[in-house]
Amino acid sequence: MPRPYWSGQIQISLVSFGVKLFVATEAKSEIRFHQISRKTGERVRHQKVLASALEDAPGEAADPVEKDEIVKGYEYRKGEYVMIEPKELEQLRVPSKHTVQVTQFVGLDELDPEYLEKPYFVVPEDDVQAEAFAVVRRALQKTKKAALGQIAFGGREHVIAITADADDKLGGMMAYTMRYQEELRDPAEYFKEIKKVAVNEDSLELAETLIKKKAAKFDPSKFKDGYEAAVKELVEAKIRHAPVPKDEVEAPKRSKVVNLMDALRKSVGEAEPAAASGKKKPAVSAKGVGKEGISLVKTAAGKRKSA
Repeated sequence: MPRPYWSGQIQISLVSFGVKLFVATEAKSEIRFHQISRKTGERVRHQKVLASALEDAPGEAADPVEKDEIVKGYEYRKGEYVMIEPKELEQLRVPSKHTVQVTQFVGLDELDPEYLEKPYFVVPEDDVQAEAFAVVRRALQKTKKAALGQIAFGGREHVIAITADADDKLGGMMAYTMRYQEELRDPAEYFKEIKKVAVNEDSLELAETLIKKKAAKFDPSKFKDGYEAAVKELVEAKIRHAPVPKDEVEAPKRSKVVNLMDALRKSVGEAEPAAASGKKKPAVSAKGVGKEGISLVKTAAGKRKSA
């Protein structure tokens, strides 16, 4: 098993148990680009140098600064910095570096997707912690709730939601770091110019029919990265000195005016019925949108500010 990204305690009132968090995602792209010189074809490398060296002798090669000479600096006045040593950051008084103090529970349908940032696998620290872990996990399942708290890693403190929506056969839990309220731009700035229109009931009925005919259970394995496949095709063609593949499909003309009712009727007629499983009501994700969720998440994250 890989090394955990974070180890510590989850504390709920007087109950606490040790857990380990593992990053649940990984980059799968097989295409890696380097920067090279167009003239020579050589790889371009970046070096860290003193700003004064570039200012005093522009155009001349500067000596690189060694890694152990570099520390973090905060610019408190133009051109003036206070240096922060790595050990000083490690010794910061932040309780959530070691313990996630659960401050409240919210319904799973109240976790707005816009707040969710990155998923993590949560496992008990050892066999001794497994009983408390299992009890809390089952309680979260039965109540359909998520535990909210804060956790410090990666140079900041995050809001975190812990849920029991992992595969029941495996017995683990999931954790999702969440964005703070002030990190989200005000949607009103982007939606305020949307024209208000009356919805035609016939058009609405056709749209609902189209959605039902194309509804099916979510299967993430059906989605592949078409852009990466196209880049691979391009790279292989250049290696073989073959003609470079080009997109021969013209972008749709935006100026084309269509009759909405006609388009909906045609779409409903062409839509393939969903598979047998799709005829049932689609499963709702644990991370679905709930209108009431914003207020509860705001409690943990603060008030929204305009970007």
